[in-house]
Amino acid sequence: MTLALPIRLAILTVVLNHRTGLIDTHDSLRGQLGPQVAWLVADGGSTDGTADWLAENGNQPVWWRSAPDRGLYAAMNNTLDAARHLGFSHVLFLNAGDRLAAADSAMRVLQAIGRDPDAALLYGDALERQSDGRILLKRARSHRWAAFGMFTHHQAMIYSVPALAGLGFDPAFRIAADYAFTLGALGRGPAVRLRWPICLFAPGGLSQRDAAIGRREQEAIRRMQLGQGPLCAAAITAVQRVALAVRQHLPTAYAKLRFRCPET
Repeated sequence: MTLALPIRLAILTVVLNHRTGLIDTHDSLRGQLGPQVAWLVADGGSTDGTADWLAENGNQPVWWRSAPDRGLYAAMNNTLDAARHLGFSHVLFLNAGDRLAAADSAMRVLQAIGRDPDAALLYGDALERQSDGRILLKRARSHRWAAFGMFTHHQAMIYSVPALAGLGFDPAFRIAADYAFTLGALGRGPAVRLRWPICLFAPGGLSQRDAAIGRREQEAIRRMQLGQGPLCAAAITAVQRVALAVRQHLPTAYAKLRFRCPET
């Protein structure tokens, strides 16, 4: 796959009744938007003033809409369709409340795309805010481990739009449509690992609140897209369940295994 479009990055944000989170995301984009980087926002018909804020700041997102939709992944499809229509070469999904990791994150992403223009997916590490306020580094696993689940936060993945032709988020999955989407993207071309944090992830999202549903959906996706047998898929689900239990009941041990201080 050869990239025919000029390199332009669209940061795609979906929001529903989270005005403060949307403003926080916007704050992290200050100084990073311009001719090559733009912000697109889909609001699912919020009633907390989100639409009013978007109207007042309409010159910041180059595209936005506020209307009821069929849920998170339908809204993500709407922003992706808008990015396609507007001619962006790459997209990064950054939900309301999430932030870019640093003031130069967008520039570094553009530089990485320039080095590997034919990559279908680029992905990196993530910063994650803990309940005690600490911000720790969560390193990405290799994409070759995708059969075992998401190998980094979705907000730390940059997708090539040409590689996504005909691909979207399946709203039949309530939690794990991003996993199915990413597996589909991995089948479209090379993946490139970036060894620095791309996003600051805001915990407490849907995948963490409804982890059991997410595990069941991932198992179904692995069987459907990777052809895994029921025993293999169930074994991976069991390992995921153990990891979640360790995170919930032994958070200190989990943090030592999975996180690093950002300065390291």
